[in-house]
Amino acid sequence: MFNISDGLFVVTAREGEKDNGCVTNTVVQVTDSPLRVSVTINKANYTHGMVERTGKFNVSILSQDAKFETFKHWGFQSGANVDKAIGITFSRADNGVIYITEGVNAVLCCKVVQSVDLGTHSTFIADVEDCFCVNDS
Repeated sequence: MFNISDGLFVVTAREGEKDNGCVTNTVVQVTDSPLRVSVTINKANYTHGMVERTGKFNVSILSQDAKFETFKHWGFQSGANVDKAIGITFSRADNGVIYITEGVNAVLCCKVVQSVDLGTHSTFIADVEDCFCVNDS
């Protein structure tokens, strides 16, 4: 199992005026037509509730050049206690959700079409409504 190739991603969401996000390794393309992905998020994660309630999220696909600070910022603190939009460089996609721009290869802008309850986690299946490469050099 450890030979399966995985990437790392920052999944971001926006609810009201609050931006948030988390690090995950569970973004997978599930269909080509329509273009759909799935992401699995722990229910205890603040981002989970935001995605569940708003039905949209963005995925920043991290490059090998992503700095450890990126992982610390998005993965070692909770958006319930910290404003994760402070202290980072980001842009806002047409869907209103932020995405990070440093240490990123590409971005997926997604709309949830189905969710699957896995007990401690949920898998969100989403249409990719927009996707683009990010040149962070």
